[in-house]
Amino acid sequence: MITVTRISKGKGPFYQVELSEGDSLKVSEDILVRYRLLKGQELTEETIEEIKKSSGFDFGLQQALNYLSYQLRSEKEIRTYLKEKEIELADRNKIVDRLKELDLINDLVYGESYVRTNVRLSDKGPKKIAQQLQQKGLKPEIIEQALLQYPEEEQIAIASQTAEKLFNKNHGKSHKELFRKIQQNLMTKGFTQEAIQQAIAHLPQETDEDAEYEALVSQGDKLWRKNERFEPKKRNLKIKQSLYQKGFDLEMIQRFIVEKEEASE
Repeated sequence: MITVTRISKGKGPFYQVELSEGDSLKVSEDILVRYRLLKGQELTEETIEEIKKSSGFDFGLQQALNYLSYQLRSEKEIRTYLKEKEIELADRNKIVDRLKELDLINDLVYGESYVRTNVRLSDKGPKKIAQQLQQKGLKPEIIEQALLQYPEEEQIAIASQTAEKLFNKNHGKSHKELFRKIQQNLMTKGFTQEAIQQAIAHLPQETDEDAEYEALVSQGDKLWRKNERFEPKKRNLKIKQSLYQKGFDLEMIQRFIVEKEEASE
């Protein structure tokens, strides 16, 4: 028989039970009472195994409750956390079932909260948020339902705000290239095509020719220096191709090249 040699208060709601053969048990107060654990008590190996199994559940449940005390978690996050804490699979399943009974795990509630937070604090579109929820283990039908918290008018408003900020940060880009960059950025952030089109439609559509030519000159000067080692025909062709790919008008490009050639003579 194995004897309990010492019982001491451990961290949190747990007790440390020292055994005569050198092993120790970490148990909750509930197990302490259930098995009437006292100093000097004799235990069979079968009883010790039962206590260990019960302790794994109790310890894991307490860890999960602590983890949930900071913020909502998805079922996958809880399972991953318990696995990292080396809780046995059978106990992990029991803990998750218990937390569901207590309504402390609810992937729909989690998903809806996640969507509302991102709508309020980020500039992500619905596709990006859906991707993140999928990574957190939510099922497609739950994600679809959670995204109802992100109405279409809200998507368009956030996409438009993001597009406007990008438009105002135009640093020497052509009007066409700037619009391409904005569209690409909004796609990366996960907005729908409809929201992107409406956001871009809210931007100034007319090209400011003076600002456009100023941007062209800024980029053209760099290209001129880069290609000035080539003979004039090849140099001019390379500059034309590069500036055209950047969205500048061919007539403006030709004007720039003529001015540069006149200035070089």
